[in-house]
Amino acid sequence: MLIGALKEIKPGESRVIVTPVEVEELINDGHEVWVQSNAGYNAGFYDEDYKKSGAKIVETREEIYSTCDMILKVKEFFPEEYDLLRKDQILFTCIHPAANREEVDVLLDKEVIAFTAEDTHRYGSPNCEVAGKLGALMGVNYLLNNNGGIGKLVMGIGGAPGANAIVLGAGIVGKGAIQTLASLGAQVTVMDINIGSMRACQELYPANVRTMFSNQSNIKSLLPTTDLVVNCVKWPKHRKDHLITEEMLGLMKKGTVIVDISADVGGAIETYRPTTHENPVYEVNGVIHYGVDNIPGAAAHTTSIAYAASVLPHIRSIANNGIKEACRRDGFLRRSLTAYKGVLTHEETSVIQNREWTTPEDVLGLVGAKMDIAPKATTTEAN
Repeated sequence: MLIGALKEIKPGESRVIVTPVEVEELINDGHEVWVQSNAGYNAGFYDEDYKKSGAKIVETREEIYSTCDMILKVKEFFPEEYDLLRKDQILFTCIHPAANREEVDVLLDKEVIAFTAEDTHRYGSPNCEVAGKLGALMGVNYLLNNNGGIGKLVMGIGGAPGANAIVLGAGIVGKGAIQTLASLGAQVTVMDINIGSMRACQELYPANVRTMFSNQSNIKSLLPTTDLVVNCVKWPKHRKDHLITEEMLGLMKKGTVIVDISADVGGAIETYRPTTHENPVYEVNGVIHYGVDNIPGAAAHTTSIAYAASVLPHIRSIANNGIKEACRRDGFLRRSLTAYKGVLTHEETSVIQNREWTTPEDVLGLVGAKMDIAPKATTTEAN
């Protein structure tokens, strides 16, 4: 199979989907790999490194789209790429389909075979861990006066206490944020609905971390003394309520900070809107909001190493075994199938966008076959 890896075009995005290590593995499997020139440059992986691993370096994305059987990238497709897609081409990237109706229209119209990579992770994405740790650091940074914050030093000093932080959600993202904030000396309240996760936090983290059930009443009780909120809850897209409403911002002091790592418009934080690395913050009622929706892109070298290794088994399986067999063997890959030759196969997208859909098992003819089983990617369910 001819596999192409693209240079990212999303502003502020420096990650790369495969490093030279993964390229060499794919070539050892008997495939040919083309890499767009400078695809890994900002992450510290250079064209010469890819050449040494056996890749062919090509100058333009047009060459890759027009020739390659499988297209690999990190982030979603943009309008300038839409006309380059070809029928039956295999696409593997973070599509975020439920939130991108126009993108889904194109995937269906072009009759491609598209996998949304964020749903493929059996053990959670390395991007999530990076986002939690780095998002917490960004929140700490914006608490400082020179960045518009209240002027609170996260770890405090003799006679002056440090910052009070809330981390919403104790999953992979949340644990990354907790680890960072706790190690810096903040007083951290972890809020979740899973008592098992909260017990684990009590065992994992030092005494400056406490736990509390996540609900609006408890959040309201803490906001007047909270300096930093880090949201790590992936809010179900079909829900219309919020954990923190715009009205609740009135309980917070001017210059305090909300970092929404989950980056859900209309999600857990009602006042969230997406921002970029170039213009990362905005204020609502005096509260600074950090809304960058691709936080891991700022730590591209570290993230690319772990992320590329985590998705390589899926890429290899598709290339070595074909779509049907790869999906039969791995339920996490199967649940990520988003569009198949003009048919929508992603349940959450069907609900949010009110579209008809077919299960991956049906469209691939796997009903009744022995399959690896995976849990649903989200709690959003079609009728």
